[in-house]
Amino acid sequence: MLKLRRAKVLEAPPPDGLEQRLLVSLVSAAAFESPHAQGRALDAGAAGEQRPAVADVGLVGTVAVGDEVIVNVEALDLGLGSGGFDVVHVNLTRGLAAEGLAGANVMKLNYTSLQHAVQPVEDEKLELPLTDPVGVLALHGQLAAVAWAFAQTAPGRRLGYVQTGGGALPGGHSRVVGALRERSLLAGHLTAGAAFGGGEGEAVSTAGAVHYGLRTLGWDAVLCGPGPGIVGSRSPLGHGGMAALDSAHAALALGAPTLLVARMSSGDPRVRHRGISHHTLTVLDLLLEPVTVALPAGMRSPVGNDLRAGLGAVFGVSATSRPQLELEEVDRPARIARHDWRRATVDLPAYAASALPAQTMGRGLVEDPLFFGAALAGGAALADMLAQDEQRQSRADEAA
Repeated sequence: MLKLRRAKVLEAPPPDGLEQRLLVSLVSAAAFESPHAQGRALDAGAAGEQRPAVADVGLVGTVAVGDEVIVNVEALDLGLGSGGFDVVHVNLTRGLAAEGLAGANVMKLNYTSLQHAVQPVEDEKLELPLTDPVGVLALHGQLAAVAWAFAQTAPGRRLGYVQTGGGALPGGHSRVVGALRERSLLAGHLTAGAAFGGGEGEAVSTAGAVHYGLRTLGWDAVLCGPGPGIVGSRSPLGHGGMAALDSAHAALALGAPTLLVARMSSGDPRVRHRGISHHTLTVLDLLLEPVTVALPAGMRSPVGNDLRAGLGAVFGVSATSRPQLELEEVDRPARIARHDWRRATVDLPAYAASALPAQTMGRGLVEDPLFFGAALAGGAALADMLAQDEQRQSRADEAA
């Protein structure tokens, strides 16, 4: 069941894009036992428990101070780090006056109380194969570093972002996307599948979004990945990072050169994520075709033993002790070794000076340099793949 509570809005600054950040006061459920007590309860709402909340104005409209709203309190009650706020479900004071999108006939959030019609962006004509590269993210926290490194290596090229499932669904929840667009590091933002609210439109599928971005919007390369706050568990398959498997397969099926941005860490307290995360290792093992994977050149892992232990836990290989193991020297099972492993030069100080977002699970560049080094390597390798594609096309044009 949904965990919903009534609340009174105490603070309601103007929306930032599609997201409005609020302060609300929960009204005690016991106050509504008697119809005569409801008015008094709402008037006294300011004295209740005060909590942060978010309204997606694309779904529930703009909220004002004094409004009575229904909020979903589940994530904040559970103490989820990425869901540290209540979410407005409906505004009881203003209602929902939207008339829907004329001509739209595709639903998102199907068969929920928040289902709404959208006009999908998918192209009517399928033009294959795609030759421009697609980078696949494991975490939203990689997006800024990958986009920055791509721009340093391929200045002037248009990089687009396709937001998939696996994390937050509303496109307006990503302040990273806003920051990257302000600095022209992202050329556009599409939302695919259950995700919604992309600046350039909605796609029914990840494959459709990639095709539309490259063929119609004129992007030179695409990044696919979940919004902030992926779900996770200790199981090999029960986590939002598995969205990378679907995105990589979609890109490969379209004929696009495909790069998987490795999730790596030198600071995560969980052994399964240190070195190369078990999320990345599992996706690399399950992929039906090889992809490109970049490692940060010159970065030695202080957790090489953990990396071997992680491989052993996932794939049953030996985990012999070896201090200061170089990442490039890790013995990988055959299904891991089949991929195109590349080294890319990274510049962590320069990225730190860029003032772009640099946080993962509360850790910054100093606490987890390997996480950001791997993301920077992914961006540089994606730009190199674009340059290789352009060289092939140039040679083909000359031969013709």
